Amino acid sequence: MRINTALILCAGYGKRLNPLTLDTPKPLLQLNDKTMLERCINLIKKLGIKKILINTFYLDQQIFDFIQNKDFLIDIQLVKDGKEILNTGGGILNMINHSKDKDFLIFNPDTLWNEKYIDEINKMQNFYFSNKLSNILLVINKKLSFDNDLKGDFKFNENILKKNDPQNFIFTGCQILNKNLFSKYEISSFPISEIWNELLKKNNLNGFESLNKFYHSTNLEIFKKLKDL
Repeated sequence: MRINTALILCAGYGKRLNPLTLDTPKPLLQLNDKTMLERCINLIKKLGIKKILINTFYLDQQIFDFIQNKDFLIDIQLVKDGKEILNTGGGILNMINHSKDKDFLIFNPDTLWNEKYIDEINKMQNFYFSNKLSNILLVINKKLSFDNDLKGDFKFNENILKKNDPQNFIFTGCQILNKNLFSKYEISSFPISEIWNELLKKNNLNGFESLNKFYHSTNLEIFKKLKDL
């Protein structure tokens, strides 16, 4: 089995990168002549995904114009959050309601995605389907983070994620989720961590380890350092 649809989260205000994001949405900030959104789309294409859904809210017209003016040669649909920003969980739910698929590969474009992730994400996808999972998060040991100040999110052991110490693993911003995880939710503003926390209580939040160096546009200081790479 393969995943046909990817989601990209592009609705946020990007306040940690002010003043750069006062006039430009964070996904459209450029690093070495490529926007972070374009890097993410290029990776998704190379993974063989058929369709991309992108949620928008803040400065959404700029994202619309960017997609319209670029010929990415893949089916891309923009989904507006609506009158209020829906946070990560609500944004994902709103997007999956626009699809008949059941399993989705979900990206946060804050990470500098590149071809080195292709093999890992394909292996994560195979692990997801072969073990009949409903969720899996791509995580990385914080020792591999370019931003040394990033704290860990989870303890990782035998592909199970937990919140007890030591929390040495960081969520990279890539995950696979099944639509059924959202069956009790209505479209509203809530973080995806609400669903993660439900899974953690059941010892059922799954992880897959990335061994790549992790570059993430955490804040303005880190973003400026990334531009110098």
